[in-house]
Amino acid sequence: MTMSIRVFDVLALIGLSLVLLVAFYYQLVLGEFPCPLCLLQRVGFIIAGVGVMLNLAQGDRPAHFGLMLLAAVVAGSASLRQISLHVVPDTGAYGSALLGFHFYTWAFIGYGAVIVYAGAMLVVGRFGDAPPPLSGIARISCWLFTVLVAANALSALAECGLGPCPDDPTGWLWSK
Repeated sequence: MTMSIRVFDVLALIGLSLVLLVAFYYQLVLGEFPCPLCLLQRVGFIIAGVGVMLNLAQGDRPAHFGLMLLAAVVAGSASLRQISLHVVPDTGAYGSALLGFHFYTWAFIGYGAVIVYAGAMLVVGRFGDAPPPLSGIARISCWLFTVLVAANALSALAECGLGPCPDDPTGWLWSK
């Protein structure tokens, strides 16, 4: 595995972590709780991040990029579904906008970026090389992502419990 591709993997994981951090900011600070489709989109970013972490831990493998591609296509479909729900005039939108787009639109764009990234890495990657030890920044990015995944799981549990999530959530399960 060339060192430059490893740098891209670290940057991709940091980017996916930033997506989850922004979503948490809007949820925890601004009180915008994710709907079921929003949670599916978060899961897609998490699965894509797991593919990147597997690259960092085990070396680049086509299967890891395949995992990222599948996550982006499935969760991208959820974001496209949510876009289609709100594109009709007078149906309103869910949540506030960031730089003019709602999060489900940003998610769709983000999944397009994941697809381009994974596809490009499949074209230029050298597969089968043993991975070098994780650098400090790679280790930190993996830990940050892992903490965000755990926080997302706890947040979803606190919002939805073990049952289905409300279509239009307004708070934590215990606050109702």
